[in-house]
Amino acid sequence: MAAPAALLGHGGRLGAARTAWPDAPTPWIDLSTGINPRPYPLPAFAPETWSRLPDPESLQALERVAATAFGVEDPARVVAAAGSEALIRLLPRLLAVRRVAVSARTYGGHADAWREVGAEIVDPGDRNAELRVLVNPDNPTGRVLPSDEVLDLADGPLVVDEAFVEVDPALSVGAQASSPGFERLVVLRSFGKFHGLAGVRLGFLIAEPALAARVRRALGDWPVSGPTIAAGLAAYPDVAWAAQTRSRLIEDTVQLDRLLRRAGFEIAGGTTLFRLTRAADAPRRFEVLARAGILTRPFPWDETLIRFGLPGPETDWRRLADALETL
Repeated sequence: MAAPAALLGHGGRLGAARTAWPDAPTPWIDLSTGINPRPYPLPAFAPETWSRLPDPESLQALERVAATAFGVEDPARVVAAAGSEALIRLLPRLLAVRRVAVSARTYGGHADAWREVGAEIVDPGDRNAELRVLVNPDNPTGRVLPSDEVLDLADGPLVVDEAFVEVDPALSVGAQASSPGFERLVVLRSFGKFHGLAGVRLGFLIAEPALAARVRRALGDWPVSGPTIAAGLAAYPDVAWAAQTRSRLIEDTVQLDRLLRRAGFEIAGGTTLFRLTRAADAPRRFEVLARAGILTRPFPWDETLIRFGLPGPETDWRRLADALETL
């Protein structure tokens, strides 16, 4: 059977998978996202973290910590929100832009958000675009542009979605956003993917102070929860954990590539948080894996592609290896 439509827009739709394949073994292994399967070990939070409204000082502390992590000198340029998706949806409502260049084969949320406000989506090569959107590293291809090449594109308004940049921070241009010559550069960062805490819902916008202030006003007084603030304050300063995680992700990617190639997949791209693969019979393979309780990510614009996230526990690696052998 073809993948249900609900599974084509985003990863992580386990509810739709359970409905489509009710007899699949449980628990499901969700490899449809690019989220680190070994999350940051959060400490226990004080009871008032859950019971009190977050105060402005704690939110400002989070933005200062994030600014330091991103190499941004002025924390006023860094705005916290409930995930980068919230910012992707908000920006088109704040910027008076009607012709936006977005790749047809990158993260679809960007084009969707601009279409909702009536903007025309054009090819990235269109010189008449009023604003460009770049996902770097790209999702799902994993294609990367070095930071100097990204900055070359910032001669006009440019939004750079760096949701996966934590795997290679040298690619980030967040530190340059709003600096002289790059006043129209906007950068989006994500907390949950690299830290494995997507349920926390935390993302950031980096922009020139006036736009940052507009975004803050639009988000309101409590843009993120108290536990979210506590999670960011704990995780971002832990540079040792981040370094160890980057090394481990490289090792896990090598292991995953070995399994996928042995099963007849071609590695078509990816980052150390996900692998994009190609197979002529990808729809059949997707369904075989789904019937084994393993959810991967298909793509409506190319049926030969499947994206795999990383398994977590050793039991998940074994189940994946066993399922791949049946292909």
